[in-house]
Amino acid sequence: MNNDYLDPINSLHVPELADTTFAMDFLIRAKEGVRNIAAALTETSSPDLRAILRKQLMQGIAMHQEITDLMVEKKWFHPHDLKEQYQLDQLSANNTKMIGNMNLFPNGTNRKGMFDRTPDEH
Repeated sequence: MNNDYLDPINSLHVPELADTTFAMDFLIRAKEGVRNIAAALTETSSPDLRAILRKQLMQGIAMHQEITDLMVEKKWFHPHDLKEQYQLDQLSANNTKMIGNMNLFPNGTNRKGMFDRTPDEH
């Protein structure tokens, strides 16, 4: 990687990194939703509300399973292989550290002439 972080060549593989990040965040949110609905279910005494919450709980569990299956299929998540998951977590931590150390707003941000045509004049 060169030190020019605004150079488009440095954005290779960023979409894949973003996809894995979004999927993991979605999985965590689905898990939180299941936990919160389960807690709400134990706190209500209304039969109608309990029925609604039970249905939402089942939908939340199903969504969590779908996200997990997708992530396992894409090899973004290894719930049954701790060694493999640890390596993936280390890679993620290293990428986070690398991005945190980047000077994303250097003094010279003018990119005029880097692209194959000039911007449209208005």
